[in-house]
Amino acid sequence: MRKIFNILFVLIISFNATGQNDPAAISILDRFSSAAMAAPSVHMKFIMITTDQVEQTKDTIPGSVILSRDNYRLDLPDNIIWYNGETNWSLLPAEKEVTITKPDRKDDSFETRPSSVFTMYKKGYKCRLVEERKDSYIIDLYPDEIKNELIRVRLIIKKSNLDPVSFEYKRRDGLILTLVVKDYDLKQNVQPGMFRFPAEDYKGVEVIDMR
Repeated sequence: MRKIFNILFVLIISFNATGQNDPAAISILDRFSSAAMAAPSVHMKFIMITTDQVEQTKDTIPGSVILSRDNYRLDLPDNIIWYNGETNWSLLPAEKEVTITKPDRKDDSFETRPSSVFTMYKKGYKCRLVEERKDSYIIDLYPDEIKNELIRVRLIIKKSNLDPVSFEYKRRDGLILTLVVKDYDLKQNVQPGMFRFPAEDYKGVEVIDMR
């Protein structure tokens, strides 16, 4: 499940990390980024499809994430993760176990500074507006680093409101990850304590404190 978590957020970061060579694509993602950064939170429900071209398997899981600046809550079928900008709690409900860590604040990754996904898109990747359909844009992203595990990310974004429709994330190891967005909401207010593990709701859970 930790692997799925890491893949998911590499995917999200890749979605926002574009390059300098296609002004049309950059303009679209600039507007998407501005809307997300101005919102009280970003709430996304999704279906993630993992296709392994080597093993010829396909897995599908649902999930949701709420982001607010450098805070987030991620819900996956077997894992719930809270991060309040300082402390990370990773709960495995079936094992009745929560692991507490304190990420390095100097780290610029999603796990430490989630808001970076909306501000880092001008370096590291080249982007191209592949197709403009009647109701959507298709944008491809390519890494500047040749040895990057990513080969390509393909985004589909609605023309009407610039909400994401899907991301297709293609890796060198034969995995294709497709994130299908079922709901994208920028209007939800953040409730107190949303990004902190609610210990009172999970009595009897074993706490593994790695701080």
